[in-house]
Amino acid sequence: MRKILKHLPETVNFIKQQYKKRIDTAIILGTGLNEVASSVAPELIIPYEKIPHFQVSTAPSHKGRMIFGRMAGKRIAIMQGRLHCYEGYTPLETTYPIFTLKKIGVQNLIITNAAGSLNKNLQKGDLVIITDHINLTGQNPLIGLNDNNLGPRFPSMHDAYNNEFIKLAEDVAQKNNIPIKTGIYAGLLGPNLETAAECKMLKVIGADMVGLSTVHEVIVGVYLQMKIMAISIITNLSNLFHKDRHLQNEIEKTAHNSQDRLRILLENFLKSL
Repeated sequence: MRKILKHLPETVNFIKQQYKKRIDTAIILGTGLNEVASSVAPELIIPYEKIPHFQVSTAPSHKGRMIFGRMAGKRIAIMQGRLHCYEGYTPLETTYPIFTLKKIGVQNLIITNAAGSLNKNLQKGDLVIITDHINLTGQNPLIGLNDNNLGPRFPSMHDAYNNEFIKLAEDVAQKNNIPIKTGIYAGLLGPNLETAAECKMLKVIGADMVGLSTVHEVIVGVYLQMKIMAISIITNLSNLFHKDRHLQNEIEKTAHNSQDRLRILLENFLKSL
């Protein structure tokens, strides 16, 4: 199904030649969240353009590099910025880094993103644990012939967002006095944000928040039998609640201002693994 995956051995060997230490957890940082990586004691930093067969991140505020090092005493990999289909990449190209992470030993995947609220109880700056998602991109990275050596033809999504991880994140948040909420994430293709009518539809079908990433990464993570935890930062209220124009710099600023709470949550989550 995936001609690009024939390049995995070359990509994996390139990374392993430079970083030979064991890593079992990776974090993907979303829009405006670059500074969460300041908690990492870096041992190796590789820009995506230097990694064979990785695509280049072009989205605003996504630095597009892989950081290997220690955070909260654990060796981890951080994707400082992700790839999106709206940049012109296929779902498989955007998730190729997830396949790579699995091949270098990663078992736990922590995903972060910026999202718009469809729920009046979710306000700007809130941290929200994703409990489920709705894939409305019209695309899927698993389309094509399946490689049974990688994963099953029909992966079950019954526990896509690991229930143990959700409970652990809630406990960590409570112990550290970090307000935390839960919700269902709708993933759209983008790059435009949603119309008011689309927001009404999303709310009706059960979504609490909406964004332009994450769902393909989770699908691949589940396919590869990874344990997944995902957190959204509410960076804007959807047009259900106002008629103002959404501004990218304000979205990034809200995410930036919420980074400290997210960083503390992730540090303590890692300590508890």
